[in-house]
Amino acid sequence: MRLYTTITGPLGELLVTGKRTAAARGGVALVSVAFPGQARAFGVRPEWRRDDDAFTEVRRRFREYFAGERTGFGLDLAAGGTAFQQRVWAALEAIPYGETTTYGTLTGRVGEPRDRVRAVAAAVGANPLLIVRPCHRVVGADGALTGYAGGIERKRHLLDHEAAQQTLPV
Repeated sequence: MRLYTTITGPLGELLVTGKRTAAARGGVALVSVAFPGQARAFGVRPEWRRDDDAFTEVRRRFREYFAGERTGFGLDLAAGGTAFQQRVWAALEAIPYGETTTYGTLTGRVGEPRDRVRAVAAAVGANPLLIVRPCHRVVGADGALTGYAGGIERKRHLLDHEAAQQTLPV
């Protein structure tokens, strides 16, 4: 059964979903983190159950992240995705806190040729775990802030929060 809660933070309310698993640290394995009204947004489904207590650890880690006390989340993740998406998402998770990379560089990191940059960008855009899986750290080839489901202003806020040093590719 999918569980959910909401977390209020500096970027507004987050809808967080997860499911209990035997191995999950902190109560649940995360399935999604989303902003209401974001691109490809979803709402709470009738079969989901609100369980704020199950997300106590998740809530604490978000609070620490936004307070500048945490650079990663270290939570169990249960988001699906294709094998290709999983490869791209693993590369997202490897982008260090406070740094950015380009879609082209990310394409190379997952072993894809340059002509697959749009497919990689689509996989980044399909990331169901905003903030936790840091798709906000991927920028355009010229350093422009592009393509964030939560909106460019939220992306800018997250990068500023992380004090990201955006460098242009050589």
